[in-house]
Amino acid sequence: MHDIKRIVVVSRWTRECKKALHYGISLARSYQAELSILHVVRNAFELTGGVLWMHRLTDLEEEYKKTVEEVKRDFDAMIEAEHATGMTINETIKDGEPSVEILKAVEAGNIDLVIVAHHEEDRLEHYLFCRDYETIIRKMPCSIMLVKTEPWKEVDKKTSRRGATLR
Repeated sequence: MHDIKRIVVVSRWTRECKKALHYGISLARSYQAELSILHVVRNAFELTGGVLWMHRLTDLEEEYKKTVEEVKRDFDAMIEAEHATGMTINETIKDGEPSVEILKAVEAGNIDLVIVAHHEEDRLEHYLFCRDYETIIRKMPCSIMLVKTEPWKEVDKKTSRRGATLR
């Protein structure tokens, strides 16, 4: 069996990425592996070389900033709690095309496992990240764990997210 010695959790500064970090912490403990977090920032609101037209762009930018601040606080608290137990978690922030930055980090760090939160993207994430998962999955030289999360809260466990009754 292949030993897992180096794990990287990919964060896109979204709430759903917190669940991926939980998995990363748990697996790093189990395998006594090194754990890193790669925060991939892609601020599409500062694109250069053209005009970016989008309805209510200012509202989206404010929504993005608030989400990033909230997630940073939560991540910092989780990391601080793990540091208190003796676990070391390295963090790196990269600005650029997510699939390119993730691939570079994996190759440079000789990573054995990439953990990524996977869920239905909201309008802001779709705009910022343009569904990079397909590219990431096809090009990664290591194993990938997709952590299934959903951005909505299930109101009634007997109904699906679209309201259809489950049998």
